[in-house]
Amino acid sequence: MINPRIPNLLRRFRKARGLNQKQAAGILGIGSPTIISRWEKGKCLPSLLNAFKLAALYRTMADALFPNLTNILRQELLKREEGLLKARCAKAGQ
Repeated sequence: MINPRIPNLLRRFRKARGLNQKQAAGILGIGSPTIISRWEKGKCLPSLLNAFKLAALYRTMADALFPNLTNILRQELLKREEGLLKARCAKAGQ
């Protein structure tokens, strides 16, 4: 099974800071710029800690780096929340 790529704005934010992948990796304490490339290409996600480091380095919030993922998660959570609220209302109306 082929994993879909995870859209993100990591490259855009890195370029806006005037950094290349090697420089970003060095500042973040990551051994190789290859992992930066993999994150930017959406092949894998950074750990939570690295996502916050990236956000700090790029002077933004972590969710701004992954706007599509953020929107998908918000929509999923909203649907679940609405389902829970409907179930509560139905139970209260009995």
